[in-house]
Amino acid sequence: MSDKKGLKPFPTFKTDAEAEEFVATADLTEYDFSGFRPLSYEFTLKDANISMRVPQQLLDAVKGRAAAEGMPYQRFIRRALEEAVASGKPKAG
Repeated sequence: MSDKKGLKPFPTFKTDAEAEEFVATADLTEYDFSGFRPLSYEFTLKDANISMRVPQQLLDAVKGRAAAEGMPYQRFIRRALEEAVASGKPKAG
């Protein structure tokens, strides 16, 4: 048992079939999900490319932040662009 209020640690699986069987038959309320992170899926086709030059220091910082968040740096950049557009507020600079 996990020390999180008597919850069981979530098992790991070697195949998708094992995971599907577990989810279909287990009582998920018995398991500790506190270590899980939200995950988002990208369904939109990425059919355009861009190329830009940035200082190496900026790229290194972006790659570091992306790694800290557990994602590829290009996805991190795309998310930053999406958030900037969605906010609707022009930023100074």
